[in-house]
Amino acid sequence: MSADRIARLKVALFAKPRPISLERARLFTESHRQSDGHPVMIRRALAVAHILDNVEISIREDELIAGNRTVKPRSGILSPEMDPYWFAKEIDTIHSRPQDKFIISDEDKQYFQEELLPYWTGRSMKDFINRQFPREVHDGVDAKIFSINQTDKGQGHIIADFPALLSKGLGQLLAEAKAKQQENPDNLFFRSVVILLEASQRHIIRYRDLAKELATSEQNDQRRTELEHIASLSDRAIADAPSDFREAVQLFWFMNVILQYESNASSLSLGRFDQYMWPFYKASLDKGEDPQALAELLGSLWIKTNDVVLLRSESSARFFAGFPTGYTILLGGLSEDGRSAETPLSTLCLDTYQDIQLPQPNLGVRVNELISRELLLKTAQTIRIGTGIPQIFNDEVIVPAFLNRGVSLEDARDYSVVGCVELSIPGKTYGLHDIAMFNLLKVMEIVLIDLKDEENVTFEQVIAAIEDKIRINIGHMIEGSNICDVGHRDFAPVPLLSSLIADCMEAGKDITYGGARYNFSGVQGIGIANLSDSLYALKEFVFEEKRMPFKAFVEMLEADYDVPEGEKIRTWLISNCRKYGNDDDRVDMMGSRLLRLYCKEVEKGRNPRGGIFSPGSYTVSAHVPLGAGVGATPDGRKAGEQLADGGLSPMGGRDQLGPTAVLQSVSKLDNYLLSNGSLLNVKFLPSTLEGQSGLNKLADFLMAFAKLKIEHIQFNVIDVATLRKAQEHPEDFAGLVVRVAGYSAFFIELSKEIQDDIIRRTEHRL
Repeated sequence: MSADRIARLKVALFAKPRPISLERARLFTESHRQSDGHPVMIRRALAVAHILDNVEISIREDELIAGNRTVKPRSGILSPEMDPYWFAKEIDTIHSRPQDKFIISDEDKQYFQEELLPYWTGRSMKDFINRQFPREVHDGVDAKIFSINQTDKGQGHIIADFPALLSKGLGQLLAEAKAKQQENPDNLFFRSVVILLEASQRHIIRYRDLAKELATSEQNDQRRTELEHIASLSDRAIADAPSDFREAVQLFWFMNVILQYESNASSLSLGRFDQYMWPFYKASLDKGEDPQALAELLGSLWIKTNDVVLLRSESSARFFAGFPTGYTILLGGLSEDGRSAETPLSTLCLDTYQDIQLPQPNLGVRVNELISRELLLKTAQTIRIGTGIPQIFNDEVIVPAFLNRGVSLEDARDYSVVGCVELSIPGKTYGLHDIAMFNLLKVMEIVLIDLKDEENVTFEQVIAAIEDKIRINIGHMIEGSNICDVGHRDFAPVPLLSSLIADCMEAGKDITYGGARYNFSGVQGIGIANLSDSLYALKEFVFEEKRMPFKAFVEMLEADYDVPEGEKIRTWLISNCRKYGNDDDRVDMMGSRLLRLYCKEVEKGRNPRGGIFSPGSYTVSAHVPLGAGVGATPDGRKAGEQLADGGLSPMGGRDQLGPTAVLQSVSKLDNYLLSNGSLLNVKFLPSTLEGQSGLNKLADFLMAFAKLKIEHIQFNVIDVATLRKAQEHPEDFAGLVVRVAGYSAFFIELSKEIQDDIIRRTEHRL
């Protein structure tokens, strides 16, 4: 690998502030104005084709792979057809907000306010969804019991069928689509697929011609040869299936960019890259290509994944701070027949990431009883670098979890991850994995206040009331999620993406209409650690030891502990009550009971696509803003303070008995039910992983994690002193990458709230 080229590409990517690009919005709107009267799916296809034909393109200096969403790196792209309103409110503050800042020109501000906003007002998907929500859904959202998340963005959190794309090529895919269209001339989906596949070919032709033009005027012999090769690769990508690694990577990246134009959504994830790319990598080796040159190409691809950032509202950016774009890849795992699926490319992906050390791709490794010690140690070595990558997923529990949801054994063994930690079957699932979040701790807070004036309240009554309110509000959450689902169907179909999802072409249906093989709606149960700690503290302090009457205790919480002796009581609750994360059944099983109830209620839900609801438990970085909406709780947490990070992680600083005790606590949850994914954060001191002995200890810890049947774990390997220095002198730590939640980000780009959360996490030793 050429370290100089990789370094130059990295520098160029981050050299300037992130701009906002209105180019996609302008082109989409131009087409939309002209296609009035056509069905929605055709209008969408024509609009995306118009973008592909007219968006400005570039091949940047040093690039070996063509294809960019925008000419300027890391530009934020607006989709006013989804929701124009948040941007209208924040257009003058987006350059100065706490995190994920963007700059926008005065000219673009004027164009948005005078052209885009008036046109899309009343026409957006957001308008439809908000009008349809019944009072009960609005009440649940307003009370901060749950949120409905996918009201302002296109289809993401999905993995295209990259094996089909690479084995067939665009030419065969187009021929098959045209044949389907001829057989079904009235089918709007097939017509739209043909429109977009043809537009994809034209888009690639534009890159071929640009590369030829640049090569003609290039003075440097090496760069001219590279540009001529890009032209050749582009020419082949127009129709033919790739025959080697370079051809496969180029077609793969072209389609990733094109799918971004169609959806402009987070987490159009990359699946099991080491599986579907291995035959092409091996073909290049068999042809005698230099392995170092192939590694340089792979490193260039990793840098490309950092060029795509998502433009979110300030509120959404608080939940997903640090640009979790979701270019997630899982390595290793199982084959269709249940054997180890490791390839030499599995290790190379980790090796090249060690050279790149950027937030994307969001690599993960699948562990199981068959994983080789070599891959396990390479995984541990990469974790030890300290960027939080790779994260770890456990085949021993995830495969059975999918079987429990009706997925075939072969497909379950092929699982991968979309976004942060959301579990999915590549090329076969439309899962709406982040359709909603449900705040279990908020439910407890409301129940305690509701019962405050009841006489002779028992702890069993408190639990029963919490369970009842969970059931009722899950019903409202499902109703709201399904309205959002219909909004996506009626306003934002994605025929090109759908053509790369199994069964859609056979059924003649877009994924939003239920064309995918597996149709889930994924929702997250939040706050289980704080709920466990709070209920145990309430039980011990009020009901068993009777240190305080129930009503007075609740009134103290309502006053945020600002009562006589309140701070003393709070200190006692923090210091003396048992806490989740320390392998104590008395507190661990309390949370396990309620999380299981949550999962069993969620899985009763049915969505408009004929699928089921799939429960998960992770927060991304939402534990900070979600905590802001919850008052003081019996675990000693004050009003507005963050919740426990991750999803299943203990509250920061409360896990006192080491990382194996944390694993034991998490293993008591019914992890088989968390089929949408879960998240466990662990922070290690760097010194505990030093040397070969440190790697061996971490590798053994990963195998213990696998045996305990926990779905997910990820690590920060960094000391508090370094993080505090980065807070104080951010200019000296521009490249510091840390694990936030299900993703990694540059530490200095995070809000101080999230920085402080990472600092507070318990530093463990092995």
